[in-house]
Amino acid sequence: MALDPDAVGAESGPRRVTWQSKDCIVYALGVGAGVDELAYTTDNTKGVEQQVLPTYPVVLGIDPGIFKRFGTFDWAKLVHAEQGVELLRPLPTQGAVLVTTRIVDMFDKGKAALVVTGSEAVDEDTGEPMFRTRSAFFIGGAGGWGGDRGPSATWQAPDRVPDHTVTYPTRPERALLYRLSGDRNPLHSDPAFARRAGFERPILHGLCTFGFTGRALLHTLAGGEAGRLRGMDARFAAPVLPGDTLHIDIWTDGAGEALFRTRKDDGTVVLTNGRCRFDADGAR
Repeated sequence: MALDPDAVGAESGPRRVTWQSKDCIVYALGVGAGVDELAYTTDNTKGVEQQVLPTYPVVLGIDPGIFKRFGTFDWAKLVHAEQGVELLRPLPTQGAVLVTTRIVDMFDKGKAALVVTGSEAVDEDTGEPMFRTRSAFFIGGAGGWGGDRGPSATWQAPDRVPDHTVTYPTRPERALLYRLSGDRNPLHSDPAFARRAGFERPILHGLCTFGFTGRALLHTLAGGEAGRLRGMDARFAAPVLPGDTLHIDIWTDGAGEALFRTRKDDGTVVLTNGRCRFDADGAR
């Protein structure tokens, strides 16, 4: 088995992806939105226009065909390492886009590899860019070809108390609800499968934690308005079990940018290297 370093630059797609109002609501419920966020969890509340959570593109924005371009590897050793999303304009509550995914980088970590992909989605009818996503995948046993190890991480939490900390419980059934948005990996639902993978019970989807964190950023930095959250990036650092409580620490710099991390009650950081971009004044 071997990855193909010459595949950097290879593309997959375009893949047609569609969504409806109900899909947006199911996603919002899956990442913890509730009765105090009716703009995201209902479509017929008087005086409230439905919006789409800015993190929703993470379930739309990758063409799975790109994995065939990586080369050969053990799927059991592939771990979602990083995720980013950039909103070029607010998503409508229903639509169709064409998604093209590209291998951006492939780094040799010695006994492992890191493959970075980037996707862009354009409106099917107009060709107008709608959003971009970035994903990185750590693949154990796939390194050792003598390639570039990649840049060193430069993110560091500020040496001060966070400007904001938002706390959300996740509930024991959270992964069962989130999987309705498309990720049916039994690691998040089947106790026997989870034990074979080395976990005491099914774990929460990393992208579900990403969505919870996005909600905290949306309401804290962008006044709950989807159009004001420009994008966010983070690295997955540790698993979350359904029922864990998440604490999102946020540091702002007053210029439409913020740093963040997400941790559990025991202090374990589960999302790190967090960066967020937003419209502080409400302009778009």
